[in-house]
Amino acid sequence: MAPSHDADANSITRRKSLAALAGAGALAVAGCTSDSGGDGSDGSDGSDGSDGSDGSDGSDGGSETLSGDIRISGSSTVYPVAQEVTRQFAEQNPDVGFNLTRDGSGGGFENVFIPGDSDMNNASRPIQDDELQRCRDNGIEPVEFFLAQDALTVVVNNEADFIDSISLEDLKTIWSPDTAPEMWSDVNSDWPDEPFDLYGPASTSGTYDYFTETVIGETEADQPIREDFEGTEEDDLIAQGVQGNEYAFGYLPFAYYVNNPDSVKALSLIEGGSDPVEPSLEGAKSGNYPLARPLFTYGHMGKIQEKNHLQEFIEYYINESDEDYIANDIGYVPANDQMVEDNLAALEEAIAGDYEYSA
Repeated sequence: MAPSHDADANSITRRKSLAALAGAGALAVAGCTSDSGGDGSDGSDGSDGSDGSDGSDGSDGGSETLSGDIRISGSSTVYPVAQEVTRQFAEQNPDVGFNLTRDGSGGGFENVFIPGDSDMNNASRPIQDDELQRCRDNGIEPVEFFLAQDALTVVVNNEADFIDSISLEDLKTIWSPDTAPEMWSDVNSDWPDEPFDLYGPASTSGTYDYFTETVIGETEADQPIREDFEGTEEDDLIAQGVQGNEYAFGYLPFAYYVNNPDSVKALSLIEGGSDPVEPSLEGAKSGNYPLARPLFTYGHMGKIQEKNHLQEFIEYYINESDEDYIANDIGYVPANDQMVEDNLAALEEAIAGDYEYSA
């Protein structure tokens, strides 16, 4: 059973016990990152290296220097965090290689993690029941680590001075396949008689999954969202698309907005009869912002048990998740002490082979 998020927040001594379990050694690694789909562009064949392809037998063999490969697939939302943490880890351990890709949460699970080709899969929403079952059918127990929080942001063009906020009801109307209005004025007569130009994440994205479930919900059509939008796994391309058309409309992770605040305009959200709430880290942390959501990474328990350098990296990842740069430089709410301790407890259980995922 996964540890509860209500565990004792003062059990900092777990960090030391984990170091003993995982073995002594510097908490670091090196290698390359990639935007590709994990086709071996890191110089390997995309495998986990346990067949000796990294020059070893897949373990660290008691060596003082960490070595081996780590394959991380999944979410483009979580990607900036993983990119920075792997960069830091790489500076310290040049003999550990990374293949880090943006496949989307669902795409990463489907095409890389569930087949057993990655050690970790980043996700901007919880693992789904069918994904969990397919993992277990393949002998994989996914280990969940809750790393940060996001304020999913709805954006329009900077010239769209006719709108500063939008209700969740109107947001659903715009994006639902059951309604699919063509013009802004079809939704609100005060808005322009101009066609929508829509941008959003691709269907392989966890952001897409979260948005369709949270905003749109059940539909009568045979698809979860209208199909006439520009979908991509590159969140910065969503911002660029909205920037290029006065009547464009899209949604993207807060980090991609806050790091380019002059390129597009963020809308405040109205839920029920509430006052408009603008996207912010404070709103995501408190839950006051309607589209606040958790961010995760999932580890392959079998590979965590087998690969000491993976154990060390995940411990490093967890301990970095509460650092200020997660908010200041990337744009997400960092983990709190309780989350760090829960994640370390999950890692400890995974190393011992005692972890079992529970939603």
